[in-house]
Parts: sequence; C-alpha cells; structure tokens
Amino acid sequence: MPDARFADGDGRPLRLLARDADDLGVLAALCQDAVLTGADMAWDRRSRTFGLLLGRVRREVPSDPPERVRAVLAFEDVTRVQSDGVGRGADEVLSLLDLSWEGGEDCAGVLLLTFAGDGAVRLEVEALGAQLWDVTKPYAAVSGKIPDHSD
Repeated sequence: MPDARFADGDGRPLRLLARDADDLGVLAALCQDAVLTGADMAWDRRSRTFGLLLGRVRREVPSDPPERVRAVLAFEDVTRVQSDGVGRGADEVLSLLDLSWEGGEDCAGVLLLTFAGDGAVRLEVEALGAQLWDVTKPYAAVSGKIPDHSD
C-alpha cells in the first residue's frame, strides 16, 4: 500500500495517530507555528492525558489567504509534566515550534514540546501515543500569512 499524500485528504478535517518517532515527525510538521494560550493546556492525572487546544496552520491545503484550524493535540500515558518558560495564563500567547521524542527503556521516553521564546514542556510517558484532530472548520489566518523561519 502506498504512503498517504496530502492530496488524499481532500481538505477534510485531520484525525491522526502517532505511535513512533516517524509518526510524531508528521504531527510536528502539522503543528509547527500553532498558537495557543497557556490556559489551552491541561494535564488530567487520572486519565494520564496531556492535551492542547491549538490554532494550527493548515499547510496540507494551501490557500490564499492562509488558513488555520482549531485542533486538539493529546498525549497518552503521561506520568509527569514539567514546564520551563511557558506561562499558564489565558493572556499568554504561545507558538509551538516543535515536538520531539527521546526514547528510553522499553517503550518509555520523553516528549518535548518546544515553544518560541525558549519555552518548553517536558512530558514523561510510558509509551509514545499522540493524537491530532481538527475540531473546527478552517478560518482565514488573522495575520494573513504563514510564519517564516528562513533566518
């Protein structure tokens, strides 16, 4: 079976799973430059889930002006959460730059969420499990452009 292509999505809402580092790379690319506030992050210790509600750039369907869509990014089997330089207030706007995985013994490891301005959230997990799904219709990006990282 051939790999999926963006064109195969036909503009429909995304619903993706990541179970290994390669899968996580796809989610990282789709979530690069997503915006959220500190209040849009939550850790449910009981269900061991860490989630973010973010406005991601809709790169899979190029449009002019560029579009964003609200999406949920959720991580499973989270046993510990640490943050550095990430405000938790509703007024603190954050820009997600990258998701990375550092595997440990067995399936356990660390997920690192890197934000603009040197902020980071570190998730210790028993196994890599992440989901990304769009929860709204696309809307025109307020800035009217896609962020540029060429410098």
